[in-house]
Amino acid sequence: MLPIHVINLDRSADRWEAIERSRGFGLDIRRVAGIDGRAVGSGDRVDVDIARFRRCHGREMLPGEYGCYRSHLRALEIVAASPEPLAIIAEDDVTLPADLPDRVAAVFSDAPEIGLLKLVNHRTTAFRATGRSSEGDEYGRCLHGPQGSAAAYALTRASAARLREALGTMWLPWDIALERGWATGVATFTTREPLVSFPNRHGPSLIADSARYARTKPSPLQRMPTLAFRAVDYLRRIQYGLRR
Repeated sequence: MLPIHVINLDRSADRWEAIERSRGFGLDIRRVAGIDGRAVGSGDRVDVDIARFRRCHGREMLPGEYGCYRSHLRALEIVAASPEPLAIIAEDDVTLPADLPDRVAAVFSDAPEIGLLKLVNHRTTAFRATGRSSEGDEYGRCLHGPQGSAAAYALTRASAARLREALGTMWLPWDIALERGWATGVATFTTREPLVSFPNRHGPSLIADSARYARTKPSPLQRMPTLAFRAVDYLRRIQYGLRR
């Protein structure tokens, strides 16, 4: 059975209870203790490039973003050290269907060149299909982005190790950094339709609300370097999406 490593904060016991109900489907679910960014002082953060984050992302780093990033790095370390050649990493706010392992395994079996497969996104605009698995799931890349969300993705053991090295220093939020296959060197794809769902999509975020995000943004003039970075990255995304 394909292991599913689910990131869960100690203070989110209710979310873990909901995830554990999926064990009734026979899923191999393994808890990854999440890192609570609110419990880490800004001076105690490790492996972060604050100036580059501000320059490329256009605002200050939030405690929740730091905790999310470090939690996913911890999950990558677990996958990279495990004996299984393929695994799923998920956050605890998704619903895991019983057929998820079979559908994921089918994509990687049909397209062994894939290193990372995103299983859910906030948007899949300008999706360009590469193939369709034996289970009927289309996979490919999007020419438009960022696609948003790192709530669930599958990857090989080798890709987990490579991502851990490539993304060891935080200078972007995790969901943006993860899908930049042109920069990480990991062959990154996504499914056209989500393979997992959000039972409470409009529930409160554990990272920050919209008001908190807005307060971290500098003036438009100060964000000019961010616009330049995003323009170049957008062109690189298109080039990557068109690559066979």
